[in-house]
Amino acid sequence: MSLAPGLGNTLSSWLIAFPALFSIINPLGASLIFAQATQGRDRREVVELARQVALNSLGIMLVSIWFGSWILGFFGISINALRITGGLVVASRAWLMLLQPETSEARKEKQALQGGRTVTTPDLRETAFFPLAMPFTVGPGSISVAIALSSSTPPHMPTADYYLGVSAAATTMAVVVAIVYAYAERVVAMLGVTGTRIVSRLAALILLAIGVQILASGAEGFLVEALRQAKAS
Repeated sequence: MSLAPGLGNTLSSWLIAFPALFSIINPLGASLIFAQATQGRDRREVVELARQVALNSLGIMLVSIWFGSWILGFFGISINALRITGGLVVASRAWLMLLQPETSEARKEKQALQGGRTVTTPDLRETAFFPLAMPFTVGPGSISVAIALSSSTPPHMPTADYYLGVSAAATTMAVVVAIVYAYAERVVAMLGVTGTRIVSRLAALILLAIGVQILASGAEGFLVEALRQAKAS
């Protein structure tokens, strides 16, 4: 039994977007630091904080997906240029994550723990947007991925179906963040530091391939446009 065209397109775009977002956000790796940031806190407070961080992260991702390309287009940046730039940013970030996961962990730890100090705010919800949602969970790299995804609509797919699938992927990612952060201590106990770094490297490898694919689609777009102009002349 085949899926309806619209549902099939949405599922295809979800399958493109979710691995990219999962790889750059890396909630399993981030859970190590989130557990440190909430150490000693009441269980109910940690769960509420995880939910707030996930909702804030979803808002940032959706704004990047729906309006990022439009904002860049306002400044005269073409879709193909955006794809190439986004692909380069994604690939370079993935390369760093692949070769130096410890560096990425140290940067995220500094962001989440406010310069290496455990968060001591009486109400942890004050940190739900900054720094735990942005830049810890959804930082410049994640925003770049979201914008690059929004500019990568396949030529054969309706834009509405594609954006729906990418938005669904962002929503799924937010649900994953909420669950993993809420159970961060258990994730840390299950995976440990070594296991988390293995997962991080696998995610970085996937992200590198996605970045190269986005870059290639931008280069292909420029080539097709140049051939079309050459035929026209």
